[in-house]
Amino acid sequence: MSADEILVCAVKLGKNLCLYFIDDDELECDAFCKEKALHRVLRNVNSQLLVVRPDLNLAAFEDVTDQEMQSGQGMHFTIHCYKTTTPAAGLPVAFSVQIEDKSYYMCCEKERGEMIVRFKEGEVPKDIPGESNIIFFKKTFTSSCSRAFKFEYSLEEGMFLAFKEEGYLRKLILKKLSGKDGVDETMKISLSEFGQN
Repeated sequence: MSADEILVCAVKLGKNLCLYFIDDDELECDAFCKEKALHRVLRNVNSQLLVVRPDLNLAAFEDVTDQEMQSGQGMHFTIHCYKTTTPAAGLPVAFSVQIEDKSYYMCCEKERGEMIVRFKEGEVPKDIPGESNIIFFKKTFTSSCSRAFKFEYSLEEGMFLAFKEEGYLRKLILKKLSGKDGVDETMKISLSEFGQN
């Protein structure tokens, strides 16, 4: 077979709408297929919760009272986990949050030469064909800290969700990790079930 010819032997579409092939271990699915969803709050190294305020175009880590946490407005996240053919990159996830009767998803966009984290109104897709600005790779924060994670942006290697202090705010941002094995506490995110401290 020449480099210009690729033999494709499709068997069927599975229940998750992924295409399966017969007897060819070299072929990979190049799409993300949603596998499960987790419901969590996201905490930074200071135990503050990530709160989304779309009316202010803001997502920041804040001190939250138990009463505010029970209301869950802008802080109860759904973490959508996707199947992947490259598990070494980490578990592909997307984030969404419900505020009143609207759903918002996290994405990254370039603005004035800088990558910005945004929450846009809409639903997270069940399947993502190819690359997407909503996918992050969930990775263990450090080998000795397996209960905390860092989330690498899928379209820019080395860029992670983090927080940046601006006045009294700890805004959610994308930040470049310095060095391959660098540890940056602003990128450390813990996932807790609602109601857990």
